[in-house]
Amino acid sequence: MIQIGKMNTLRALRETSVGVFLGDDEENDVLLPNKYVPRTLQIGDSIDVFVYTDSEDRIIATTLTPKIKRNEFARLQVVSVTRVGAFLDWGLEKDLLVPYREQVRPMEVGRWYVVYLYLDHETDRLVASNRLNRFLDTAKPNLDEGQEVSLLAYESTDLGINVIINNRYRGLVYANEIFQEVYPGDRMTGYIKQIREDNRVDVSLQKPGYENVESSAQRILEALDDRRGFLPLHDKSNPDEIYRVLEMSKKTFKKAVGALFKERKIVIKYDGIYRA
Repeated sequence: MIQIGKMNTLRALRETSVGVFLGDDEENDVLLPNKYVPRTLQIGDSIDVFVYTDSEDRIIATTLTPKIKRNEFARLQVVSVTRVGAFLDWGLEKDLLVPYREQVRPMEVGRWYVVYLYLDHETDRLVASNRLNRFLDTAKPNLDEGQEVSLLAYESTDLGINVIINNRYRGLVYANEIFQEVYPGDRMTGYIKQIREDNRVDVSLQKPGYENVESSAQRILEALDDRRGFLPLHDKSNPDEIYRVLEMSKKTFKKAVGALFKERKIVIKYDGIYRA
């Protein structure tokens, strides 16, 4: 079955004046226009293509890779706004529509938004939505504490940054645990910190336990090497200064420095730390 909005592996069936028709094992076919046909493609060959509907609502294939696929979230830029909605650049010739009903607030040209791509079964068209919460799974998360996960930041709040976990669940990274610049649309690696009774998920950007200390210690050593073996940081340093130089909390800094000192990799003096 040919899937609209997804990558499909299809077989070249026949050539025409406008392109090559590709097909699946169920005798469905779709046109790959001439401008996307590789010179090396032969009848009978398999090829990976993205399938969507063109400006005339015809199902068509392309070898271009879109910035978002069906049932995924991504940050895209608005390129135009018309009476039917906003249109986003998603890397294909036909821009992606976000109908007004799918906008949290009216979208503006030039701005970037995190959206979800889905197939509207009433029209068989791919459309995007900025109303993200209704596409997130609210059931008990199939996640474990400490598990490494992929994150997409999508909303800043008073508590911190709301993130999408593994393209499926909603999570929160608390503001006082963020030691780097994070903006909506940023993709990051995170770690499950806690799954609450109401199925809400707390996420950390730092590895849990000793693994975080180990990676932070390595970052300190690299910073020392970049600065000729000296950092003017110590246990009396301002937390903001530690964050500016190393992008870590003062608590993590002190643990990592303690580990490095025990391993005799650094020397601690009144004015800072030195490479041993």
